[in-house]
Amino acid sequence: MTLHLDPIPTLSLLAGVLILIRPKLLNYVVALYLIAVGVIGLLR
Repeated sequence: MTLHLDPIPTLSLLAGVLILIRPKLLNYVVALYLIAVGVIGLLR
């Protein structure tokens, strides 16, 4: 059995958990998420 994790849903899950833990990090988490999704999109 193999487990394949797609990077974008994994990043969004991580971003959601970080926002729940530290709501003051919202701006940074959203900015990092958008940058990461953009880089992943360019590399695919």
